[in-house]
Amino acid sequence: MGVDMSNNNPNSRTKDYFASPALSLSLAGIFRDAGAAAAAAANIEVEEGEEGSGGGGGRKEDTVEISSETSGAARSRSDDEFDGEGDEDDGDGDKTKKKKRKKYHRHTAEQIREMEALFKESPHPDEKQRQQLSKQLGLAPRQVKFWFQNRRTQIKAIQERHENSLLKSEIDKLRDENKSLREQINKSCCPNCGSATVARDPSNSTDEQQLRIENAKLKAEVEKLRATIRKYPMGTSSPSCSAGNEQETRSSLEFYTGIFGLEKSRMMEIVNQSMEELVKMATAGEPLWIRSVETGREILNYDEYLKEFAVEKSGMNNGPKRSVEASREVGVVFVDLPRLVQGFMDVNQWKEMFPCMISKAATVDVISNGEAENKNGAVQLMFAELQMLTPMVPTREVYFVRYCKQLSAEQWAVVDVSIDNVEENIDASLIKCRKRPSGCIIEDKSNGHCKVTWVEHLECQKSTVHTMYRTIVNSGLAFGARHWIATLQLQCERLVFFMATNVPMKDSTGVATLAGRKSILKLAQRMTWSFCRAVAASSYNTWTKVSSKTGDDIRITSRKNMNDPGEPLGLILCAVSSVWLPVSANVLFDFLRDENHRNEWDIISSGGAVESMANLSKGQDRGNAVSIQTVNSKDNSMWILQDCCTNPFESMVVYAPVNISGMQSVMTGCDSSNLAILPSGFSILPDGIESRPLVITSRPEEKSSEGGSLLTVAFQILTNSSPTAKLTMESVDSVNTLISCTLKNIKTSLQCEEG
Repeated sequence: MGVDMSNNNPNSRTKDYFASPALSLSLAGIFRDAGAAAAAAANIEVEEGEEGSGGGGGRKEDTVEISSETSGAARSRSDDEFDGEGDEDDGDGDKTKKKKRKKYHRHTAEQIREMEALFKESPHPDEKQRQQLSKQLGLAPRQVKFWFQNRRTQIKAIQERHENSLLKSEIDKLRDENKSLREQINKSCCPNCGSATVARDPSNSTDEQQLRIENAKLKAEVEKLRATIRKYPMGTSSPSCSAGNEQETRSSLEFYTGIFGLEKSRMMEIVNQSMEELVKMATAGEPLWIRSVETGREILNYDEYLKEFAVEKSGMNNGPKRSVEASREVGVVFVDLPRLVQGFMDVNQWKEMFPCMISKAATVDVISNGEAENKNGAVQLMFAELQMLTPMVPTREVYFVRYCKQLSAEQWAVVDVSIDNVEENIDASLIKCRKRPSGCIIEDKSNGHCKVTWVEHLECQKSTVHTMYRTIVNSGLAFGARHWIATLQLQCERLVFFMATNVPMKDSTGVATLAGRKSILKLAQRMTWSFCRAVAASSYNTWTKVSSKTGDDIRITSRKNMNDPGEPLGLILCAVSSVWLPVSANVLFDFLRDENHRNEWDIISSGGAVESMANLSKGQDRGNAVSIQTVNSKDNSMWILQDCCTNPFESMVVYAPVNISGMQSVMTGCDSSNLAILPSGFSILPDGIESRPLVITSRPEEKSSEGGSLLTVAFQILTNSSPTAKLTMESVDSVNTLISCTLKNIKTSLQCEEG
């Protein structure tokens, strides 16, 4: 089976078809010759191993596959025109031409749809997958192989074209700066002799100095790009450290650059209109928002919305059918207003606030910096990849403009809005999710708290979602306002407990010093972030589906850690499975986090006694805590670091075995960044089915209804300490058995074997 080569390996070719290759300096064209460029534009077949090489030196084939989704001049030609080629010669020459005549095949819409679905899950299908798909679609395996090769080539061509546009825009900026600098110098010089004038304006000198500084920065940036291109030839990926920030900020839509080709005045007009809409959406009551009697959730009256805001039918709505998701939620968070606003405008802080929801985020361009310190009026172009903690739900890639504005002395607003017609040459099929004016109104409560009113309004292409998650996704709960608010409240509360110096001893047992407490909480946070990144359907991961012994679907992926000290070095295998259980999310969470029940499901503990030697609270709910557990088995003893998180929407139990001596140093307050840790754990969600209450009562405890829960279990294991090792079937079988036995033990303990 295929092995997912990590981005950490400089010699590996990533299977992520959105991974960005090195930038190309060639502004005249991407490929080395016109023939190769035409082949990429028309999705002409490319032999395996030649992708991204520019098309030179490849083995020639007699058959050319042309997908029905090809673009450019090749697509506009008729089949008859192609068949006419090679008829010029007669005799032996004519026979030779006929023998080499190229055959064409156009796929049906159904065939393309099925191949696109597999391509999203696995851009590099193995032989077995190709054979299965060819039988299903009535195509030859060779045709399926060529279609996937052509699709990968097309994606890479789009990336490289726009990466060249990025470099071109930087050079254009540099030219403009040089022009401004020359004009500034000419104004300050005598037109006759060229020497500096006596009555030189001091402000001009300051402006000139600033221009020189900015010009130097631009030169350095261009030189940096050139050095990158020289170091990594076109078609290869640059190596990166998994602990570095560069890879974190690269998005799968990195090639979308520039400011849409729109005038800045038009851009400001759009964001101001969006701000007005957000304020109305956040403050209006009925008939715009109607509260459901059954669920208590607010529901948008879409007919009223269309009348209120006179929404124009955009080009995005003319394409594939889209579903509309709208939600509103109000919550109080324990954080001061300036810090919260700063967290939204700094992309790295924003991603850290929502680690379970955002897998990737990047600020593509800054349109306006706003006022220096408080960011009032700041406008920036952003990209985000939104996720759920399971590989069974596809991620959502959103490209939007974020605008921050102070509404009054105590009130701020942050609005996000997607803008249509980003760029003429962009493949529209890549933009599958867009934001109508969404965001939050933040009100300062002057006691360290803020009231946040969150509005989430999305248009998304309808995609195939596993039946188990269909209810929670289609109802808008998965990516809705309630999820955002609950996650924000949890992270702000965690920050307060991290910074606190007066935590009661009952909430901080087993750790003697404040420095030790902070060091442990910091390590636990890093462990949970790593878990969130490992288990989702993000383009960081390439998942392969296998069947377990119990019939549950298991998805596996692997990566190679070359030099990140925060994880074990070598080949890491991650296996994830999601199941539905007929128990409530709260019951399941309490069972999995309790050390007294650990030996009932944890195979590693081998039935040994588990004790908690340290417990650190990180929230008001007793379920939000970090603990250090000892497992005493017959063979050996080990320590386990466990981080538990819970909010009204989602709960997590993340844990990892830790080096005892290293953990002891962390408990004394030493830096934990170099302690290698490989987390496994669980994500728990309610199943999203909100049933009609059995009774009507004012007592809150009577209103809760017992429902099912969606459990995602994930294990990460180091299969080989050598990064050059290959993934073996023995490793896959081992992790398959581990997940199957764990799920069976959980079902047995909770008496839901038939579930």
